[in-house]
Amino acid sequence: MRKKPSRRDVIKASAALGLGSWATRVVAAAPAPVSITPDLVEAAKKEGKVILYSSMDLPVGEKLGKAFEAQYPGVSVQIERSGSERLFQRVDQEFASNIRAADVINTSDASHIITWKRNGWLAPFVSDDIAQHFLPEYRDPDGMSATSRIYLSSIAYNTKLVRPEDAPKSFADLLDPKWAGKMVKGHPAYSGTIMTATFQLVRELGWDYLEKLSKQRVMQVQSSTDPPKKLALGERAVMADGNEYGVVLLKEAGQPVEPVYPAEGTPTISGPTGIFATAPHPNAARLFQAWLHTRETQQFFTDFTAQYSVHAQVQSKPGRRKISELKLMKEDAAGVEAMAEDIKTRYAKLFRV
Repeated sequence: MRKKPSRRDVIKASAALGLGSWATRVVAAAPAPVSITPDLVEAAKKEGKVILYSSMDLPVGEKLGKAFEAQYPGVSVQIERSGSERLFQRVDQEFASNIRAADVINTSDASHIITWKRNGWLAPFVSDDIAQHFLPEYRDPDGMSATSRIYLSSIAYNTKLVRPEDAPKSFADLLDPKWAGKMVKGHPAYSGTIMTATFQLVRELGWDYLEKLSKQRVMQVQSSTDPPKKLALGERAVMADGNEYGVVLLKEAGQPVEPVYPAEGTPTISGPTGIFATAPHPNAARLFQAWLHTRETQQFFTDFTAQYSVHAQVQSKPGRRKISELKLMKEDAAGVEAMAEDIKTRYAKLFRV
């Protein structure tokens, strides 16, 4: 059985293959913005399909795909869903085997874009909306990706098992012995969300915090989408990490869950989307990327998924917390790329998984 490549393996392999580095590779400026034209739509229809690799919760991705198909009949969306860290490995294995399956990819670990861009695997593309309504920090300067969504990795609790006055208010509160055997959390070797959140926790609270947390007999799951579901089912009383949007959607559906935004700050995750340079359906990929970042789609996505958009014209859904009201931990994609393998190794030793 082939050993799964580490992130260091991917970077070393790209260097050995002469795929470029920041020292030697000249990156062109972002291309001129493109609008959705009848010609682009017709070209996409001739291709008939767009293949999306995504870390989004599958029901969320499927809802998004159906909305695209409804607007552009004749172009189907095939979604391949997995945790971002697994998708990262899959993409590397496919490129190493000369398989070019994916058109578009959305990851919850923004550091992946750094590696793929360095490898020369992404195609430059900028839509009118990305150029006009996304601040520079939310779009790659060379047009290789744009931030399609922002969301949080919060704490949460089951309201049938925990009274509001007893609920944890901070990450430090999770170390209270009363929560031993009552928590669930995701895994950074599978989930880009948890990788990104773990990096921020280590930076802000240190490995000593995670060492203490590991002694709390925490239920370990893979995806960041799993802890909210375990919480709603009552399998655990408290969620130590996981995606906040899942908790919000479950709460709005009447489930007994409540998000908590920790006193130390809530880890922030961005989900960039890019087009592969070897996309088998390049026109459908461009159409999907342009459509995904329109105001209408971003508003739909925000309203339906309880995530946050950086499109300047998108409004928060009434009744939901605004991200501007929360204390947040700062994301650092370059920092994640540098520490990813260390995080996986040290985490596995602490949590014995």
